[in-house]
Order: sequence, then C-alpha cells, then structure tokens
Amino acid sequence: MKRNPIGLKDTVVLNSFKFMTPLVWLTRLLVGAYPHWQGCAPSSRQRIYFANHTSHLDTIVIWASLPPQLRRFVRPVAAKDYWEKGWIKRRIALDELNVVLVDRRRTDRHTNPLDPLREALQEGSSLLIFPEGTRRPQPLPGEFKSGLWRLMQEFPEVELIPVYIENLHRAMPKGVLIPVPTVCSVRFGKPLAHSPEDTKEDFLDRARNAIIELAQP
Repeated sequence: MKRNPIGLKDTVVLNSFKFMTPLVWLTRLLVGAYPHWQGCAPSSRQRIYFANHTSHLDTIVIWASLPPQLRRFVRPVAAKDYWEKGWIKRRIALDELNVVLVDRRRTDRHTNPLDPLREALQEGSSLLIFPEGTRRPQPLPGEFKSGLWRLMQEFPEVELIPVYIENLHRAMPKGVLIPVPTVCSVRFGKPLAHSPEDTKEDFLDRARNAIIELAQP
C-alpha cells in the first residue's frame, strides 16, 4: 500500500485545530515537560518515538514537549481499556491527542493489536509508543515487548527515536490522582540504527539500552 507523505492526510490536519493549548500549559505548570533534543532535532520526518513508561501522564508529557507544528502528526499509542473510560479521558484521547487505541485485552481474538499501528504508519503518521507495554514506577525501563521490533521490520524507512522521561515516576506514583508538582524533563536521543535483519533479542536490547543511556546524568 502506498503511504501518504506527512501533511496530506485531511483528518490529521483537521485534528491539529482541536488541540487544547491549556493542556500544554497545565502540563508545563505541574511537571515541567521540558524537552532536551540531545541526539536529534525536531523534524517532520516520519518517526516512531519509543519511551520508558512510568505513569499515566507519560503520553501527555511527551506530547506537550513536542513543538506545536509536530503534535498534529505524532499519534500516541494508548491502551483502549484505560483511555475510553470516562468522558474526559475519551475526549482528550480521541479529540485532542488523536491516539491510536490498542486493545491489549484482546477482546476480539481475530484481530492483531498491531493493526491500528500499521494503519497509522501507512497513512503517514508518526507514532509514540511505550515498548514495555505497562507502567513501571521506576527510573529505568523493563524488558521490551516485541511490537517495536515487528514494526521496524515492516517499516524500515521510519526513523526510531529513543525518549527518556525523567522524574515523572515521582510526580505521579501509582495510586495518586493529582500529580505532585515536580520538574520533569523529556530527552530525545539519536536515531537508533536498525536493519530488518536484526534479531529480535539484539534489537530490543539495543533499543532499551538507548533509553537507559539517556537516563545517565
């Protein structure tokens, strides 16, 4: 299937006008979300941003740290069972962040959880994913699931950017409903070298280590 270049998909462009600027202001006020582009620069090139997963705020924090002109093209990947609960979360997820919802509970055994991600990439969007698959309220990421490796094999031309979120596990630990005001930063690393011939184990280890390197002071 031919992929549309970024900027030509009408629905993505229309969604750019729905983003709530107050959402960015509030995020910056509570946790900072200060971006540090250490190994790459902001670009409209199609990318998969992959990050450590420490809290429910991760998606919004990384999205808020992106330049405004990129937010319209970067679609976070999020759990359907969490973001579809309640009107406010559903509104933020669908109308503001334009998330790619994934059914991690596999309620339909005939569908592949990666299919919505493949469709988004084929349409020309960039993605923001959390390869651990679940939250870990600690500084360093755990083992990665195989989804990132499979997407790399199918879309080798898409740039892979490691992202490390610092301190957010302290701002919103498990069970806390309101974030504790904390200065958090978002570090964007250099593109991860990869090849469709990479073995799953080697690739996932290198991807995880790329985030761990960003965690070093």
